[in-house]
Amino acid sequence: MPKNKGKGGKNRRRGKNENEGAKRELILKEDGQEYAQVLKMLGNGRLEAMCFDGTKRLAHIRGKLRKRQWINTQDIILVGLRDYQDAKADVIMKYNSDEARRLKNMGHLPESVNVVDGNEVEDDIFFDNESDENSEDEIAPQPYQPIISSESESDTDEDSD
Repeated sequence: MPKNKGKGGKNRRRGKNENEGAKRELILKEDGQEYAQVLKMLGNGRLEAMCFDGTKRLAHIRGKLRKRQWINTQDIILVGLRDYQDAKADVIMKYNSDEARRLKNMGHLPESVNVVDGNEVEDDIFFDNESDENSEDEIAPQPYQPIISSESESDTDEDSD
């Protein structure tokens, strides 16, 4: 059979139309909207967000953002507040790290907020390659002690049969 030499079908077209470098207009909050930081992803298009007015709200990701823009913990989002339910909100948009930094410099976000870059990987795992000689995990070698059986014991076993 012939070898697969290249990409066939639409696979070669998929990576072509990527325009990550395009700058978009910075959207500021209006009446009935608030900036928030994502605390926890709950699943099913819901998340727990800490709004910068001091309240923790359950936010719902609207359908337009659901598959197009992935929201992670520590992201800065804009939520629309509900008039009839103060504990719930709707996610209007997600700010990328550059936009969040610009909002912080303009004074719209508090100084205590730490803006996380999307490409920054946070690892809490540290490996230690040093080995200690007096480690508790190691088992000390035991001296060899052969088991000696006496002939009288083997004779009594044969007599009982």
